Amino acid sequence: MSSRTVQFKQVDVFTPVPFKGNPLAVIFDAEGLTTQRMQEIARWTNLSETAFLMPPTDPRADYRVRIFTTALELPFAGHPTLGSAHALIDSGYTPKTPGRLVQECGVGLVTLADRGNGEWAFAAPPATIAPLTAEQNERLASALAPAVIDFSAPPAAVNNGAPWLVVRVKDAAQCLALSLQGRARESLEALVAEVGMHGIAVYGPHETGGPATFELRVILLGAENIEDPVTGSANAALATLLTTQNRRPGASYTVRQGTALGRDGRVSITYDDAADGAPIWIGGASVTVIDGTFCI
Repeated sequence: MSSRTVQFKQVDVFTPVPFKGNPLAVIFDAEGLTTQRMQEIARWTNLSETAFLMPPTDPRADYRVRIFTTALELPFAGHPTLGSAHALIDSGYTPKTPGRLVQECGVGLVTLADRGNGEWAFAAPPATIAPLTAEQNERLASALAPAVIDFSAPPAAVNNGAPWLVVRVKDAAQCLALSLQGRARESLEALVAEVGMHGIAVYGPHETGGPATFELRVILLGAENIEDPVTGSANAALATLLTTQNRRPGASYTVRQGTALGRDGRVSITYDDAADGAPIWIGGASVTVIDGTFCI
């Protein structure tokens, strides 16, 4: 099989400090690669996601990206969106519009804004929200016990291109103490599959003055069956759900994620009610860890 060498970066996303966020492999000049080849490469990098950059098909976009986990392609994911933007700018790319990038991906066009100090934010894509049935809530409560679900913010299946079952527990300590083993995990995996989600996003509030507004943990169930260090799409799902439930903690808030894995991911969320469509901005810093070439 013939091969060629392209630019490659491995970046750490949702952190300004290497090794504390969520790593992403970014392959440049990926046009011409087959879907099978991209999946093979993503499986080989063995990261939660690998992003493949190529010229856009829509003239409004700066670039196009295809996003793969080790098992499948995603139409959208948050940390690859921010990481791809960082990698592109770090490579010397000049955006069509200063301070803005437009990414073309499986869900369409996603706008990103430069927040300064190395931080970018993406406008959360539209999401569908489906509450659970009473019987499903009972099964969920049993699977997560002894953690206590805060049903004043009802659990819901939220899909913005990456589908997550979003669940609020009593506080950040319960979120961090959550342990899914044996039959409880099997029951939760069955429930997640039943509602068509990739996994569960469990969050709990920190006390005032704590390290962040919320602690979040995202656990993929099914083909991958791992905990994700920091998850942009799940944070976008949570921010959207908080709006529909009238539970916004303010015009902006912060989330800490990855603590249980020894990471220190930090996500900033801002509600832009002055803009058309009232977008939700999901932001974070990124840092390049590996910069080189890749044989594809």
